Amino acid sequence: MKTIIFGLSLLIGSQLISAAQAQPAGTSSDTTLFTAADFYRVVFSHHPLVRQAALLNSEAQQEIMQARGAFDPKLFSTYDRKEFGQDLYYNKWQSGLTIPVLPAGIDVKLTYDRNMGQYVNPEERVPSSGLAAVGVRVPVGQGLIIDARRNALRQAKLAVTLADAERLKLINKTLFDAAKTYWEWYMAHQQYRLIQNGYQVADTRFRAIQQRSLLGDAAAIDTTEALITAQDRLVQLQQAEVNLQNARLRLSVFLWNSTDSDGMPQPVELLPTVAPQPVPADRLDESTLQALLSKAAERHPELLKLTTKGQQLALEERFQRSLLQPQLVLNANLLSRTPAAGVGYDWASYYAFRADNHKIGVDLTFPIFLRKERGKLRQIQIKNQQVTLERQQTGRAISNDVQAAWNELKALERQIDVQQQTVRNQRILLGAEQQKFDIGESSLFLVNSRESKLIDLEIKLEELRTKQQKAVAALWYAAGTNPEAQ
Repeated sequence: MKTIIFGLSLLIGSQLISAAQAQPAGTSSDTTLFTAADFYRVVFSHHPLVRQAALLNSEAQQEIMQARGAFDPKLFSTYDRKEFGQDLYYNKWQSGLTIPVLPAGIDVKLTYDRNMGQYVNPEERVPSSGLAAVGVRVPVGQGLIIDARRNALRQAKLAVTLADAERLKLINKTLFDAAKTYWEWYMAHQQYRLIQNGYQVADTRFRAIQQRSLLGDAAAIDTTEALITAQDRLVQLQQAEVNLQNARLRLSVFLWNSTDSDGMPQPVELLPTVAPQPVPADRLDESTLQALLSKAAERHPELLKLTTKGQQLALEERFQRSLLQPQLVLNANLLSRTPAAGVGYDWASYYAFRADNHKIGVDLTFPIFLRKERGKLRQIQIKNQQVTLERQQTGRAISNDVQAAWNELKALERQIDVQQQTVRNQRILLGAEQQKFDIGESSLFLVNSRESKLIDLEIKLEELRTKQQKAVAALWYAAGTNPEAQ
């Protein structure tokens, strides 16, 4: 009988150690692994915030379309008629088409005027069939190189780059939050597994000591101590189960699917049989840090936004500088009498389109002091300097953030190495304590203490591994990128 009890006690003592060394992720044969890469892929493909980020570019494209609207050809027509006391004072009708020319800021204008009446202004009198005109409006000074329309269009094109940077920033933040949630789920899963193993060992030991006590081979107080340990671990297990359930709920926030015909993402629940992957064994080297620093300096969303803002301000400065020039506009039109209905156009007629039949005009506007223009120009220049200084500061801050995240990652890796050695030593200590207990040279209190310490150390090891993976995600986020961008 003593041999049987001794063998049972050895089995109990080795159960906690073997359980900790079994499967790295605490998975069983009916468990499905949900890897971090698959999780990121699901978030990147279906999450509403990621889809919302994709709409930012489309919105910016519509700004370009609106800016191009300033160059749309426009039809116009005006009609005025006055009749009083059976006298027709005037009957005026003007119709036409204005065609802006994008590269040069020139407007081509086609018009048709037909004015009749007893009291029509002599300068507005036209042939009875009407007067046609083909002309241009050319800004000779201000507006020749750049004007408000072309400035708005170029600003809208740069706004697309701003939208892309904002899109990347939103995607990075979403994937960063998703990564932290995934590894918190991993931590909750591992904590539940370790505490469950500890509870199973304590429960098995309690039942064994209870049988030994009934046989008179163990003191009754040992049964009470074993029961207290089992009950304490049961409470821990129940709390760990709640933590795991809540971690699953937080992870489900990032799980969506969009297979429906309308394309709208639908929430997906995480099945209880799904488990997280083990922590990857590979580690990042120094070349990865240099690559991330280089990429952050070139493609970080914040730097892209500031660079684009600088380009917009440079363009605005160019436009404001052009406003310091005199506003000199040349209007030139060739005139022709409109042929009567049913009669072909006579190009040889004295009233046809020819150099002698023309209308020209020059408009000149020039503020004497240019206070408004000079003040606006100086304001833009100051804003440009501010953006330049902000970009320098932001670039340095980003570089320091990446380096700090790297230092945090490497420190955690060193802590993990030490903690793994500590766990191995604690397992050896627990095994030795169990052997001493089996031969009567130790107490149940010490064995329970060694086991509890081992569970605490293993949980701390998983906490360090979780922090390590969060630090990897923080490193990518600090560099302004994400794993899916690779």
